[in-house]
Amino acid sequence: MAALGGRAGAALLRRGPLPGLRAAPRRYQYKEKWAATAPHIPPTRLALHHFDVNYSLQLKELWPSVRAGLLCEQKYGALLNNFSLPDHVTQELELLNATDFVSEATKKVRSVAAAEEAGRGESGEGRMVMQAETMTHAEMSPPLRASISSNIKCYTFPRGDITRFRPARPNTLGILDYYLMDAASLLPVLALNVQPDDFVLDLCAAPGGKTLALLQTGACGHLAANDISISRTKRLHQILHSYVPKEIRETVSVTSCDGRDWERLEGGTFHKVLVDVPCTTDRHSVMEDDNNIFHKRRTKERQMLPMLQLQLLMAGILATRPGGEVVYSTCSLSPLQNEHVIERAIDIAETQFNIALRLEDLSHFRTLFQDTFSFFSDCRLGELVLPHLTANFGPMYFCKLCRM
Repeated sequence: MAALGGRAGAALLRRGPLPGLRAAPRRYQYKEKWAATAPHIPPTRLALHHFDVNYSLQLKELWPSVRAGLLCEQKYGALLNNFSLPDHVTQELELLNATDFVSEATKKVRSVAAAEEAGRGESGEGRMVMQAETMTHAEMSPPLRASISSNIKCYTFPRGDITRFRPARPNTLGILDYYLMDAASLLPVLALNVQPDDFVLDLCAAPGGKTLALLQTGACGHLAANDISISRTKRLHQILHSYVPKEIRETVSVTSCDGRDWERLEGGTFHKVLVDVPCTTDRHSVMEDDNNIFHKRRTKERQMLPMLQLQLLMAGILATRPGGEVVYSTCSLSPLQNEHVIERAIDIAETQFNIALRLEDLSHFRTLFQDTFSFFSDCRLGELVLPHLTANFGPMYFCKLCRM
């Protein structure tokens, strides 16, 4: 058939292909951009893969249960607010079968002291039996007695009980009755052992749970609460206004400066320093994509965490007066963010600043709180609370140093 041309051909092309004929597929001259169309791997999955590789080596047969705990709903404690007169709250919580794990530990201390006293009163074979039964506790009793602030009250539900606490309620003055937090977060505050009229520094204070717990001791002569993030410091101010009367808030100085520079501001000033550093926040990292440090754009930041943590701990040490104490804490299982930071700080303090640090033994915390938390028995320095389905608190690492 003769080829169509001119106006007739153009008209046929406009009408489309002839009946029975299909148009040839259009050929593209570029490659598909696979990088733009490949599935996005969420930060939570990257975090879990990272933890599977590293924590399985660290925790061995414990890792599967810890992993399950991290991926399940976190358990909370209710820190009673001593500034809101919560007598009715105590009764309400006890009716729900919640118990104050701090006061339970205090009872243990008293029973140990009573056992020692009874042991001293025994003679002969009966005394030997009493000594055998209480020797382990008796050896620990000095740190046991010194480590508990009876003013702090925090209610938790028993192991395996996943009941949720109701939201906090205000009293007639607008002060909320309790603060919901991971109960393991109180352990660094208890380890700090604030004494009456101590000058206390909370170097990385926001969002404010540990700051509020420090105020609950009623022992801070002055409390400095600092956080580099202005937005997080606003959250700290909100916590203080919701839970603390104005006259008590006036004893707290809130600042938003880089904690690494604190030694230049108020070096050698404080009796007690809490250094609760930024970390991988393991539970958040496997549960929430929002603000996740395992996001690819935050890779460099994550890799630099141990250096930042070391710098903050050194600033806390230098802010402490001789004879003062520092508690370092994270909510990570990582030895690189925990024990290794402690070891480097002890070495740098001695070699570069001629400061001797004594590592405090906190093993008695396992005895005191074993009914509430699951501790990692192989932690080389300090103590580590492991998440567990029946006691899903943590992770929480804490270690105490004394400046000699």
